[in-house]
Amino acid sequence: MTDSAPPPAQPTTTAPSARLGLLARFGPGMLVAATGVGAGDLLTASLGGSAVGVSILWAAVVGAVLKGFLNEGIARWQLATGTTLLEGWARFGSALRYGFLIYLLGWSFFTGGALISACGAAGDALWPLSADPETSRRLWGVLHSLVGLGLVWFGGFRFFEKLMAACTGLMFVAVLFAAVGSGPDWSAAARGMVIPHIPKNGTGWVLGLLGGVGGTVTLLSYGYWIRQKGREGMQWLRTCQADLAVGYSLTAMFGMAMVLIGSTLQLQGSGLKVANLLAQRLGEVLGPAGYWLFLWGFWGAVFSSLLGVWEGVPYLFADFLRIHRKQPVSQVDLRNTRAWRGYLVALALVPLPMLWAPLQRAQLAYAVVGALFMPLLAVTLLWMNNRRDWIGAQRNGWLINAALVATLLLFLWVGSDEALEALRKLRGP
Repeated sequence: MTDSAPPPAQPTTTAPSARLGLLARFGPGMLVAATGVGAGDLLTASLGGSAVGVSILWAAVVGAVLKGFLNEGIARWQLATGTTLLEGWARFGSALRYGFLIYLLGWSFFTGGALISACGAAGDALWPLSADPETSRRLWGVLHSLVGLGLVWFGGFRFFEKLMAACTGLMFVAVLFAAVGSGPDWSAAARGMVIPHIPKNGTGWVLGLLGGVGGTVTLLSYGYWIRQKGREGMQWLRTCQADLAVGYSLTAMFGMAMVLIGSTLQLQGSGLKVANLLAQRLGEVLGPAGYWLFLWGFWGAVFSSLLGVWEGVPYLFADFLRIHRKQPVSQVDLRNTRAWRGYLVALALVPLPMLWAPLQRAQLAYAVVGALFMPLLAVTLLWMNNRRDWIGAQRNGWLINAALVATLLLFLWVGSDEALEALRKLRGP
């Protein structure tokens, strides 16, 4: 690991303006919210609400807040040094850099397959393409992956940003309408939101909410999205902090809404079938409007997550190659490189066989390794953003350091729990 100082921050041509529009000010934060809230998070929250009630609402809030501090650390490093987080990680030696590449390839395959499958299930629920549900799910999965590829490839970043805002709006309206209409116990919900409490048999649900809400690897995309918006230099830090506050507020609201919905229903089962069950139960409570609105909201959640991964994750691979070739970031438009476009195509096509192949044990094995990512991110941000010779006067304050330490401890707990559970399943009965 080298201790040499980082290159100076890249100059910015303009300072943030008070007249920035909504997308200019809060666009990257909304991208984080839309990408980080996927099918798994929504279903975990609803099942948790059904199992143990609204007493776990606080976990959705705390999980979103802690992810917000992690993303603030990513933005702080990039704005202060003019380098991406991956360049910062390169300072720790090649083992971390190449280890992350291997992790990224595996994460991309399994996450891409899960997103395609979720989009297939959402499409089948809205409009079956075949009498056989599995055939319909696969057809819809392939179609969503290819349409997502085309939209991201040809649409450009501004179009992508507007499309994601539309999906987020659909998801937000649908889920909140369903939460309010389902008639939860509002007084208990108020207590569950502000008073941390782990109910009997609720530890697993609390950990699931804390660890699942807000994404994992997709947090790293934020640095590239703010660069697309022209945010360079520490004068943009306040804008990024406000942007992230809005994005993770939406994330917390989505998580809490799903807990509220689940708390009013008796849900059993696992996987994407729970989404159909949720829609049917909401249809019984709210009528046909509740049924269809939830399905459209669920579709908006999973398709926006797919679009966010398709657009954001290729930056990581393209940036890895740029760093390997020792090219300054100022000389490379990552979105127009062959590496970015090639990885986008691979994301859309390579995981398609997961629609047919049972890869449960492989996914469980990968979960053991994947559980290490969030603690890695927290501990490296603690080190990088507190070194004066690396980041200068823009070091973390005590509040940010306290939040990062809490995040590190929490995700070590969450990660070890996930890894042990995956190992138990791998060993079989």
